Amino acid sequence: MRRSIMLAGAVLALTTSTLQAQNSSTKAQEKGKGAGGAMMGAMGPTKAVAVIHGGKDNSIHGTVTFTKVDGGIRVMADLHGVPAGMHGFHVHEFGDISTPEFMSAGGHFNPTKMEHGEPKAEKRHTGDMGNIEASAKGVAKLDYVDPHMTLSGMNSVLGRAVILHEKADDYKQPTGNAGGRIAAGVIGVAKPE
Repeated sequence: MRRSIMLAGAVLALTTSTLQAQNSSTKAQEKGKGAGGAMMGAMGPTKAVAVIHGGKDNSIHGTVTFTKVDGGIRVMADLHGVPAGMHGFHVHEFGDISTPEFMSAGGHFNPTKMEHGEPKAEKRHTGDMGNIEASAKGVAKLDYVDPHMTLSGMNSVLGRAVILHEKADDYKQPTGNAGGRIAAGVIGVAKPE
């Protein structure tokens, strides 16, 4: 009889311990789902966005989205109020756009220490997105898949800045002679669709 009671107590203790472990695991999973945790997990984020705004003398505005797809990151820009013509368009190293002309964003994002180049070049700055063309109505759009950028790891563009320049990028060294910085936005994790 005593042996049966001891055995029943051991089974009860084991069952209680297992249930507590399962409960802790479930709570951790539920906690991870909050604030986009379900999409981040071990894979990292799948989408990011930069809300673009112009400097003090212009009304440039819009968004640039970065979405993880097969082959890299799909970059989609939709900008308005941009002066007509071609403009250099880059990801810069810091997500600090607090100073005049956004100089606090630093230089082009270049973790692999490559030379400046066109977006389709095999060797180029990770942040080199080339040029974006604005229409006479001030609308500038871009849509391509970038094989160099990521949303996690060394080439992650998260937390960095998108910079729109006043002139076209001529792809010359070291950074393309695209002139001043006329609009910017910080790249942050976006809610997946």
